[in-house]
Amino acid sequence: MPQILSLDRARFAREIRATVKLALPLIAGQLSAVGMSAVDVALAGHYNAHTLAAVAVGANVWVLGLVSAVGVMMALSPSVAQLDGAKRHAQIGPLFRQALWLAAALSVLLWFGARHAGPLLRLIGVDPTLTDDVQAFLHALSWGAPGLCGYFALRGLCEGSSWTRPTMLFGMFGLAVLVPLDWIMIYGKFGFPAMGARGAGIANALALWLQLLAFVAYLRFGKRFRHLDLFARMERPDWHALRHLLWIGVPMAVTLLMEAGLFVISALLISRLGTVAIDGHQIAINVASVTFMLPLGLALAVTVRVGNAAGRGDASAVRYAGYTGVALTLATQAVSAALMVTIPHAIAHIYSGDPRVIALAAQLLILAGIFQFSDGIQVVSNGALRGLKDTRMPMLITAFAYWGVGMPTGAWLAFGAGWGVHGMWVGMIAGLTAAAVLLFARWIRQTRGDHWRHLAVAPAEELPPPA
Repeated sequence: MPQILSLDRARFAREIRATVKLALPLIAGQLSAVGMSAVDVALAGHYNAHTLAAVAVGANVWVLGLVSAVGVMMALSPSVAQLDGAKRHAQIGPLFRQALWLAAALSVLLWFGARHAGPLLRLIGVDPTLTDDVQAFLHALSWGAPGLCGYFALRGLCEGSSWTRPTMLFGMFGLAVLVPLDWIMIYGKFGFPAMGARGAGIANALALWLQLLAFVAYLRFGKRFRHLDLFARMERPDWHALRHLLWIGVPMAVTLLMEAGLFVISALLISRLGTVAIDGHQIAINVASVTFMLPLGLALAVTVRVGNAAGRGDASAVRYAGYTGVALTLATQAVSAALMVTIPHAIAHIYSGDPRVIALAAQLLILAGIFQFSDGIQVVSNGALRGLKDTRMPMLITAFAYWGVGMPTGAWLAFGAGWGVHGMWVGMIAGLTAAAVLLFARWIRQTRGDHWRHLAVAPAEELPPPA
């Protein structure tokens, strides 16, 4: 990165502006998504501690399936970005429609998985008093799976085309509709019975469907993609196009699952330690999730910038895009870490009025501040590699970092050494640090010389032909 700055500071500044312009709507959209989770936590927490614990455990189980589906759908963004950079616009519409078939298949799998999570809850050892409400939450939420997968297909199209405003608009729309829906369904308003955790699941499913329908209407009647004829026809499933998306997307899904799995399984193991431990952990991880949206939004923007440059065959622009993302991420994470370390009690008090929960959450927030930098570096490095369609080695790296380093370390410290919830958090720090070092090293290697060129735009025969 210092070499880039010394080579052409003006170009680096232009890349910062271009990346920030793309990233700001993405960050807003991601913050809205986390805001939906925060609304669930806040409303459930003020309803009662039992409902908060049930929604927290259910949300963590849902995330396992969600990131798998979303990870596959994320293949569309770099594919569209590279086609856009290569000026092969006629192939974008057909590829998008194949992504809709993929979204439909994934939604069925996600629906089924959410409705059959009972064995996983028993395997992990979730408190039996929570099981019924956790399953009620998941059963209700499962009906939102088609809305979720379809929404990410639309997002992938827009983001890959360097149009990120819809992500912000419909992320905020989803948050806006969830707040009243959650309040009505959890507490029982306007003639509805108070449904607690089940109500939270119903509210989220409805919000996901409303997001999708509004997004479809926006694209269908808007002018931005009219030349692509996105909804003019619906071809049959094309194995060549689906294989292209799966080839890129499945490793990304596994990568996201490895990372999410570290956090989710950690949360489920922590659920053995009682309600205070669950609630304190959920508050701290929710705050960390909010701050994580900053580097994640940057990573999504870097994927597009790198993908565009790769489509043009511009090696210098590929490197500028990646290293700019790293520099911006270091800046955002410095702010996040400072807030978590200096005012942890004030932050925790927003979520709970229980002094025991606040005290534990504050301690965990300090640990969250420690892993801000490694978390940022790993996600933006992964985003840059994704722009090159380099997804297999990052998958192996994350599997090793999170499950070869992070989980064994955390589990031993928590239950072997008796550190409890704090031990699991130290394990997460270890896993994220290993991932950051290895993924950044991978990025350096791939952009040294012409290593990346074989990963650029797929041959035309591997993508659906224009109609």
